[in-house]
Amino acid sequence: MTASANPGRPLLVFDGDCAFCTTSARAWQRWLHLDHVEPWQFIELEPLGVTEQQCLKAVQWIDQAGAVFAAERAVIAALRHAGGAWGLIGRVMNLPGIRHLAGLVYRVVAKYRHRLPGGTPACKLPNT
Repeated sequence: MTASANPGRPLLVFDGDCAFCTTSARAWQRWLHLDHVEPWQFIELEPLGVTEQQCLKAVQWIDQAGAVFAAERAVIAALRHAGGAWGLIGRVMNLPGIRHLAGLVYRVVAKYRHRLPGGTPACKLPNT
């Protein structure tokens, strides 16, 4: 499936070479009832407005209108999209002070994802 074949549908894009990312993305897909969760390696990135380098650095959320959110902002957007209690969590996480903290947590998790449960050497970010 290419995301460009599904205009108007939100998409969560993750690093499919990272076992930790794959496990996390699939869990999110189940928990948040997301229809479109794809590794960047299997989709056309250019029509989505994202690059391989961006996808290597952070999870990406492309909303229905084509707006792109990365890292903690992608997490927040996906939570808000899910609605209900998840949406409330996303709205709280989007508050300025909390969003900053979420960004710090996201960057630490991303930097050390190769050391987290399910992580492998392939999960290590380039230049970290």
